[in-house]
Amino acid sequence: MTAVHPEAKVITPQPGFQMSALSTSADIAIIGGGAGGGKTYALLIEASRHRFNKDFGAVIFRRTYAMVTNEGGLWDTSKDLYPMVGAKQGDLEWRFPSGARVSFAHMQHEKNMFDWQGTQIPLIVFDELTHFTQKQFWYMLSRNRSMCGVRPYIRASCNPDPDSWVAELIAWWIGEDGFPIPERAGKLRYFTRDNDTMVWGDTPEQVIEQAPHLFQGELAATRPKSLTFIPGSIYENKKLLAVNPEYLAGLMAQDEETKAQLLEGNWRVKIDGLALFDFSRINDLFTNYPVAEPAPRKCITCDAAGFGQDKCVIKVWIGWSVVAITVISKTGSRDIVDAIEPLRRRYNVAQSDVLVDQDGVGGGAVGLGGYQGFSGGTPSLPDPETGEKEAYKNLKTQCYYRMAGRVNRGEVRIEVTPDSCLIDGVRTTKMKVGAAVVDVRDIIKQDLRAIKRAKDTAEGKKQINSKEEQKIILGRSPDFGDCFSFREWFELQPVVKKGFMKRIN
Repeated sequence: MTAVHPEAKVITPQPGFQMSALSTSADIAIIGGGAGGGKTYALLIEASRHRFNKDFGAVIFRRTYAMVTNEGGLWDTSKDLYPMVGAKQGDLEWRFPSGARVSFAHMQHEKNMFDWQGTQIPLIVFDELTHFTQKQFWYMLSRNRSMCGVRPYIRASCNPDPDSWVAELIAWWIGEDGFPIPERAGKLRYFTRDNDTMVWGDTPEQVIEQAPHLFQGELAATRPKSLTFIPGSIYENKKLLAVNPEYLAGLMAQDEETKAQLLEGNWRVKIDGLALFDFSRINDLFTNYPVAEPAPRKCITCDAAGFGQDKCVIKVWIGWSVVAITVISKTGSRDIVDAIEPLRRRYNVAQSDVLVDQDGVGGGAVGLGGYQGFSGGTPSLPDPETGEKEAYKNLKTQCYYRMAGRVNRGEVRIEVTPDSCLIDGVRTTKMKVGAAVVDVRDIIKQDLRAIKRAKDTAEGKKQINSKEEQKIILGRSPDFGDCFSFREWFELQPVVKKGFMKRIN
């Protein structure tokens, strides 16, 4: 037996979270929870597990290149770890003596996932999975293949984000209070996907029973994948607490909601200081009583959203109350007009008081129906009362900021009842979003919470986060939120004073 040198360094996981993360047999393991739990080292140790297999390769993804190379990130930490086991550093890559490799890469844009077409990667690691889109994750699962003798698998870390698609994916492991359910931690569940619908079971057989048509013919021998969620806590990271006890003190100094998220790993709380809409005021939208106006404006807003899985959302407004919501999946120009016209007749809305997002098929609906067209990328408009130009990057940003102010003052109401909601021809408040059936109120809440303040432009103009960033948060486009914000367009139009119209350019 060869003796271990007394100065040799041993790389081993800490008991608890790290040991559980490195012991699971799941095809897909999502690990994380509060800050400081030891996720980084767990992922790096996992990626080096098969370093003696010359044909093994792992790729560790962050969303952007900067996130890969940022000081103190995974790449930096790998420099402290991998040389200890003989790995040689390359260009964002480590090569072990056997020939095994661990690479670091990014997928900043959704289309970057196609850069990996035709590859086979035995181990795929996502650091901060909530930063990636759902489409990127599922596409890369198809690249998770192996010819090196190692069963292909995926590991991913994350912090709690209630607005992300990941929250829906791991919902079974999370309680109603937002905290992980202890007895479910690390428990394997099995799944398959029937188009966009997740089919779950406690055993592979349960999954096959629910979707037998997916396991026939050449696929009869295919087995459902297993997935688990393993929560972690800073209290299990004894090494961090010993080296940097101030880290815990910093978390303890946060407000109660931030502590619930970062210290205790709560998946119902998200506080980042960038929200445009106050969380409590979003909830109030469905119970507010706006001030009654003697002659309220009647108008219709429509987000045509004619791309991919986006929905066409139509809202009828009386004053500052949404009194009807129509959602259609068929979003041709004629379909949109056919959905709007019955609402115009029912609520006596003038043709010129219908506003449709004119990007894509919406432009055809504007022309066909004789409606107003909304172009969010155009310059912001002057305040019609003062004539002063407002410092926003574009019209869409201006409308969102103005609507957020109105919502935060409690001046807006949304009526959500089976009588007020028509979803693809059915009177209901429920609709399918991805694999889940979700209440319209929850979709609206999610959309508005996904709208964030962004850094001002170089000219000092206010911005909101990009549509791509919103889609990362939601896993879809914020169609309900966009349609909601359009109402402010009517308030930005020139006002009539003393018998004439004054237009300010």
